[in-house]
Amino acid sequence: MSSLAFTTNLRRLLWLRVVMMTALVMASVVAAQAFDIVLPTLKVASAISLMLVVNLISWLRLWRKARIHELELLTQLLLDITLLTWLFYATGGYSNPFVWMYLLPLSVAAVALPWRYTWLIAALVITAYSVLMFWYEPLTIHSHMQHGAPYHEHDEGFSLHLLGMWGGFVVSAIVIAFFVERMGRNLREYDKLLAESREKVLASERMLALGTLATGAAHELGTPLSTMAVITQELVQEHQHDQELTSSLTLLRKQVDRCKEILSSITASAGMIRSDASSAMPAHAFIQYVAERWQDMRPATPLTLDIQLTTSSPIIIADLALGQAISNLINNAADASPEGISLVAKIAQDNLVIDIHDQGLFPGADHPALLGKPFNSSKQAAGGLGLGIFLAKSVLEKFDGEVTFTPRETQGTLTQVRIPLKKLQLKLPSTPAP
Repeated sequence: MSSLAFTTNLRRLLWLRVVMMTALVMASVVAAQAFDIVLPTLKVASAISLMLVVNLISWLRLWRKARIHELELLTQLLLDITLLTWLFYATGGYSNPFVWMYLLPLSVAAVALPWRYTWLIAALVITAYSVLMFWYEPLTIHSHMQHGAPYHEHDEGFSLHLLGMWGGFVVSAIVIAFFVERMGRNLREYDKLLAESREKVLASERMLALGTLATGAAHELGTPLSTMAVITQELVQEHQHDQELTSSLTLLRKQVDRCKEILSSITASAGMIRSDASSAMPAHAFIQYVAERWQDMRPATPLTLDIQLTTSSPIIIADLALGQAISNLINNAADASPEGISLVAKIAQDNLVIDIHDQGLFPGADHPALLGKPFNSSKQAAGGLGLGIFLAKSVLEKFDGEVTFTPRETQGTLTQVRIPLKKLQLKLPSTPAP
């Protein structure tokens, strides 16, 4: 549970304590004035005053926006139980009609605290109530005489009534600790799921914004890339006698054509979630295709490919976005280890597993919590935006897949992609029975 939730619960506890203090003050006045009960005024006033002091200190902390933790909330409830026990001890023990107030801190604990603290509070209030059955200071009641004899508080019927009150209290405490705690746990789980849903919505909005930006950029970059393609082709024809320059210009022309192909695919796939079913292919062929296309883009970085899949590997959807996500992860590994990387593809426990090994520094060593967050990159000095891992994670989530980064024992990072095969395989339409 967040600090904001504990702050809200503490504020509610303070208002509940105000109600308790008001009820105790009014009950003391009525008991003394209407029923001629002699109260230990100093002790009652001291207990209520201490409650007031605790409230004032807590309000001051809330006013200063102090960070509230679950242990502070637990401490406040323990103080309430202690002060109530002292107050009830001095005012008749378990015969005090306000002994039910023990249930108030228990209810707060059941809703706001973990189960172990809830049962601790339940055990304490039951123990305190039970102790008050034997150790307490009886009250002096100036009552009218009945048939020449004073009214005795501890006659047999009244004792049975008090015993019944104790039994009802124990049952109520257990019920609150069990059922209300579970209700509170469900509410906390619901809040957690709601927060996760908000995070997914924000991530989807970021993806939509990036998709719109990419589509616009693809449209605007088409013209300069076409110009570069024409100029490089003309330069190749003009410098045919210079073999070294021609080779460099040819490579440059291939890279320009590759950029144009990527931009065309972005434009063509804008607004599409998956490619057409006609683009299905075996899993090993898909990995081979992605690796070869990446190698064409970065021929300077050696890529060792180990596809541990048979030729009868399952047919999967050759999703364009998934291929780009894997390429982004390979790119990150190549940036960290330009001297060479390796890729191993296999099937394990009904998952397509892709392991990418590099020899570079572990990307999440300094700030592991920021790994995969947009615009947080370990390559910011080199102009990195931190979008590669973020986009890869977003695409993999569509397939219930995940990507993990693990530092290797010697040096480098293991980037592992796991995707359930059932999310990748084609669902063939069922043929009607003849």
